[in-house]
Amino acid sequence: MSKINILIAGSTGYIGVQLINLLTKHKKINIKYLCGNSSAGKDISSYEKSLRNKKLPKIIKFNESLLKDVEIIFTALPNGEAQTISKKLLKKNILIDLAADFRLNKASSYLKWYKKIHKAPKLIKKSIYSLPELTGDKIKKFQIIGCPGCYPTSILIPIIPLIKKNLIKKDSIIIDSKSGYSGAGRSVHKKHKNKNLYESISAYGVGFHRHNSEIEQMIKNYTKNKFKFTFTPHLSPMFRGILTTIYVDLASGKTINNLFNELKKFYKKEKFVKIAKLNSSVSTNDVINTNNCKISICKSKYKDKAIILSSIDNLIKGGAGQAIQNMNILKNFDINEGLR
Repeated sequence: MSKINILIAGSTGYIGVQLINLLTKHKKINIKYLCGNSSAGKDISSYEKSLRNKKLPKIIKFNESLLKDVEIIFTALPNGEAQTISKKLLKKNILIDLAADFRLNKASSYLKWYKKIHKAPKLIKKSIYSLPELTGDKIKKFQIIGCPGCYPTSILIPIIPLIKKNLIKKDSIIIDSKSGYSGAGRSVHKKHKNKNLYESISAYGVGFHRHNSEIEQMIKNYTKNKFKFTFTPHLSPMFRGILTTIYVDLASGKTINNLFNELKKFYKKEKFVKIAKLNSSVSTNDVINTNNCKISICKSKYKDKAIILSSIDNLIKGGAGQAIQNMNILKNFDINEGLR
């Protein structure tokens, strides 16, 4: 069987390099083009030594003439740039965006949260926000795939099934997430030059982090009731990984066993969601270098409350791995392909 040609735009960032690393092990695809701007003309191995012995193309600048040679385009670019590419797609092309360009279903929401005018508002309706475990085969009807952000991935996987079944109250959800500094991209040291990234932890985007928009949009899809949540992310002194702690009030008459049983049932057939035993401790070390999301339901000292722990690798399940998982579903590939 012939392989599918792909293009990766934004190949030298942390997510781009992770994507290349995983796709070099994928039996069904061929990396036809690697694209970048300032990196054009260089070998990808100059950004990632582990790729030195891989047969990969030199990095070139993106131009639309390349689209005729590929079927799938992965974009790991600054916000707004995938929108420009989306307007040049051929009928045979599928765009899988790892940034925020097609996460929100309204151009007005994108403007509100990202302070930019959406460059391809008419294409939003042709796109789908795809968290694979929730979207499933619906993805096959769309040409443009918006992959969720890393924080929302760690949050939505555990709470959406509980909201659907009315197992938790929706007006008092508190979310605390801690991420490795790779989540801020290669420019993290410039953005946080006055902070000691390696020996301190800092809250940022307090009250108004952009990922609030995705969480809010997805919860709205699963409940008609009013809801309130507070989300605070933190940058922690580790390179990769996210640990999210979610504090919830149980619905009347419900216990942590109800939450645990529902998650086990909901994700029974899902390869990459791991439900730990009740009251288990969870760490980022449990999921590093995997496409897994590990979840634990824990009791609180108050009987009407519960604590949910959720951990992912932000560069894989929260980034490159999830994008490949979406592609595998879209193309009917083995779900494990490239993700073993």
